[in-house]
Amino acid sequence: MILNAARAAASQLFSPQFRTVFLKTLGLTLLSLVALWFGTESVLEWLAWPWLQTFVPGLPSWAGWLGGIIAGVVLAIGMALLIAPVTAIIAGLFLDDVAELVERTDYPNDPPGRAVPALHSLVLAIKFFGVVVLGNIAALLLLLVPGINIAAFFIVNGYLLGREFFEFAAMRFRSEAEAKALRRKFAGTVFLAGLVIAAFLAVPLLNLLTPLFAAAMMVHLHKAVSARKPV
Repeated sequence: MILNAARAAASQLFSPQFRTVFLKTLGLTLLSLVALWFGTESVLEWLAWPWLQTFVPGLPSWAGWLGGIIAGVVLAIGMALLIAPVTAIIAGLFLDDVAELVERTDYPNDPPGRAVPALHSLVLAIKFFGVVVLGNIAALLLLLVPGINIAAFFIVNGYLLGREFFEFAAMRFRSEAEAKALRRKFAGTVFLAGLVIAAFLAVPLLNLLTPLFAAAMMVHLHKAVSARKPV
């Protein structure tokens, strides 16, 4: 069931029907990451460099150059960790577009889902953004512990991304409470599907397509679990 959902979602990523949503999702994700990069870099320069000049008189020029390199490395790591929460925000904006395409293409005889109200979607996405940030901070701290660092990344993101995308897909057909209840009933299946999304997220460049892939995959998974045991 999970592999079938993942295979179906992957096959749709570059289909002509998905092209518009694909370009919007990819473009907004890239713009968000670039804005975060330059915004964070500007804040660091504004706060850190004057502080160093004040408290470390006679700071040599090479120290600034070295500090810039270190800051760049830290920023790169930070951006890698922020991909997950950024995809959550993007998913909140485009999930309904993706879901509608999947439903119309693969389930033409089923009743169509209803779009989650825009404000509700945005509130849930922002709330989840905070949860994912905290989860990835925990995963970052666990990077210091040998043997569980990679596992921490997959477990944290697998759980959080699986929960987010499945509930959004389910809420096209159910109330929020019903979507959460369905996710809890199939918690193991949703978590394993989340691990597939986390694996997708771990692949450079391909990870920028995570919202599109995850949204399509969870629409297929929601259809599968609903057909198996309706609630």
